[in-house]
Amino acid sequence: MARDTIGVWNRWAAFSDPSPRRCFAIAQPVDPDHRAGFASIANWPGQHIRSQLHIRLSRGRAGNARVTLSIGERRFELVAGTDDAWAPDSRTDAAIVAAMRSGRSMSVEGLGRDGSAFADVYALSGAATAIDAAALACRG
Repeated sequence: MARDTIGVWNRWAAFSDPSPRRCFAIAQPVDPDHRAGFASIANWPGQHIRSQLHIRLSRGRAGNARVTLSIGERRFELVAGTDDAWAPDSRTDAAIVAAMRSGRSMSVEGLGRDGSAFADVYALSGAATAIDAAALACRG
């Protein structure tokens, strides 16, 4: 089954998938060299999950290196695998989404497998609208 486009707002878009049912807002980093990465906020109604953060890192993470998401003065340490990162719990998901609503940009920082630091930067203009549109699409 095909993915439905809900809408596009600046650098953020919202989509829905019918099976398994999920609706999400998603964006790529601002830097074209980091476009292998993405940030998404997803709703999985069948699993009773709302506004869950998922980050695909633009490059593989070094061993046990920390991954930190920053929005303005707020810092959130994420739980990370080799290529992906998530908030540690639903309370942190909610705090990140709240910070995204009032922020101008966010960055996800880590240490790559090659030992060099990286930062994936996302513009947040349009994020709140895309997040809300995805949430509304999955309510029905």
